[in-house]
Amino acid sequence: MKFAAEFVSSVSTVGAYPRWERSEVALAGRSNVGKSSLLNALVESRGLARTSKTPGRTRAVNFFGLGGNLALVDLPGYGYAKMGRAAATQIGVLVKDYLTQREPLRALVLLVDARRGPEQEELALLSLQAERPPHYGKPIATIVVATKSDKVRPGQRNTALKRFTAHGIEPIMCSALNGEGIESLRRRIVAVAGA
Repeated sequence: MKFAAEFVSSVSTVGAYPRWERSEVALAGRSNVGKSSLLNALVESRGLARTSKTPGRTRAVNFFGLGGNLALVDLPGYGYAKMGRAAATQIGVLVKDYLTQREPLRALVLLVDARRGPEQEELALLSLQAERPPHYGKPIATIVVATKSDKVRPGQRNTALKRFTAHGIEPIMCSALNGEGIESLRRRIVAVAGA
C-alpha cells in the first residue's frame, strides 16, 4: 500500500482549517519525536514534511492530502522546542482546538519515543477526545506509535513495551530509518479513517 500525498495548507489561526469532505488523521507528539520523518516515511517522500535538526520547527497545523478522501494533519510538537511562553501557549490552544473541535478528524496518531514511553503530556493529549462535542458521534480512534524503534536494542524491547502497557497502551513499534512498522501503520490509518 502506498500513499500519494501533497501539501495543501498551513494553518496558524484557530478555525482557519480547510473546508472539505476528507477524513483527517492527525499526527501529534513531542518536538523531538520524529513526526516529520515518520510522515515522510508513510508517504515515501523525503521532502514532503520538512525535517530539521532543531526540534519544534513546526509551529502551525499542516494539512497533506492523500487522494480524494483522506488527509494527514501534522500538529505542532510540544515539550522540547525552545520558544517563548506566549508562542507555546498559542500552539497549545491551536492543538487543543483542532483535536476537540475539528469535525472531520477520525484518528489521532500519537507518537512517543520508544525509549521513553508515554508521560503526562501524552496521556493528557489522549484524554482530549473526551472534550469533543457529543454530536460528532463516536470518539476519534487512537493509534499510539513508538518511534525510533531502531534505537532500542533487542534486549531492551520488553522493557520499552512495558512503559506503554503499564498505561493500557499497545503501540506500533516504528522506525522512519529502517521502515519497521510503517506498512502496519499505513493499514491502520486507512482502517480507522474509513478511507
